[in-house]
Amino acid sequence: MAEFVKIYENNPNAREIAKVVDVLKKGGLVIYPTDTVYGLGCDITNTKALEKIAKLKGVKLEKANFSFICNDLSHLSEYVKQIDSATFRILKNSLPGPYTFILPGSKNLPKAFKKKKTVGIRIPDNTIIRSLVAALGNPIISTSIRDDDDVLEYTTDPELIFEKWQHKVDVVIDGGFGDNEASTIIDLTDEPTVIREGKGSIEIL
Repeated sequence: MAEFVKIYENNPNAREIAKVVDVLKKGGLVIYPTDTVYGLGCDITNTKALEKIAKLKGVKLEKANFSFICNDLSHLSEYVKQIDSATFRILKNSLPGPYTFILPGSKNLPKAFKKKKTVGIRIPDNTIIRSLVAALGNPIISTSIRDDDDVLEYTTDPELIFEKWQHKVDVVIDGGFGDNEASTIIDLTDEPTVIREGKGSIEIL
């Protein structure tokens, strides 16, 4: 059964962060808050953990479109090809924030993603998830937790999330109520193209 861990966003407890990072390093699955909806993730370098998430989502790992959560822009540069100054300006002006940017993937992508030409990158405006990524030293895979409810697409209450997911994951972080609007997805591989309008304003383009 999963552990339910309370972490405060305005002052994440280093001991609790270290405990969750230890779970991630051992291949555990973690549900965490972002600046949009709650996400499900694992260490991107752990193929077994990635396969578990793909199975939970009902997709094959090689077909899965998971986003990478990075800690900052320099962290992001390891996994994407060199970007031009116009693209960098968009990223710098909008991150951390409620966006997923699709960018050309570099040769440094982990084994499970080697065949991917593009990668979705997130740097959420949430200190809990960014502290986890910084302490882990690798990006965390991100896929949002959808709800079976037709009215509410995303569960916002961490206690309800724990109730539903406690036997499928290793840790559920209670970082307070989440949002029920997902990130805005923008493809920056060519001309900036909005794939999905969500919480982030498209006026950044």
